[in-house]
Amino acid sequence: MGIEIKSNVPLDRDIFLRSLVRELAGVLEDVVGYSDASGYIGVVGQNIGEWINELYKKEIGVSTLDSFQVAWVLVDLKRKIQGDFRLIEQDSEKIVLSCNACPFGEKVLDRPSMCMMTSNVFGVITAENLGYAKVVLKKTIARGDGKCEVIVYLTPSLEAEKAEGREYFRSM
Repeated sequence: MGIEIKSNVPLDRDIFLRSLVRELAGVLEDVVGYSDASGYIGVVGQNIGEWINELYKKEIGVSTLDSFQVAWVLVDLKRKIQGDFRLIEQDSEKIVLSCNACPFGEKVLDRPSMCMMTSNVFGVITAENLGYAKVVLKKTIARGDGKCEVIVYLTPSLEAEKAEGREYFRSM
């Protein structure tokens, strides 16, 4: 016979997992530096991006997403994980998104390496379907900007070339 213990401690699986990711990112940033930590987190983001890309293509019933479907997927996947992303602008050269709430919540503050999850997931999904992506994290909640502004360039244009971000290409 077990004893049932109840408490008002604000802890659940979501808070625990977001805290775990935050602490892992912090340890990586402290031990190997921001750049390498971003790289490690980026690899995880790449794997997650490939997985999510396949989920959406299967759900939609297509082998390749077009640019409008890509934009929809980027917004939808973030909303499903409680990120308040919205499409601000879309044309043949770029997709611009804005966000007022990070899926990691307050756990992302002062952990900019965690933003590589967004960069790599967005970059992988876009590049795998359209051939190319350059993701620019213009503003981030992690850096204290109060919101995120993400530009996903769809072509290697002059504007994209001037922007500071990460490039992604379709895998072979």
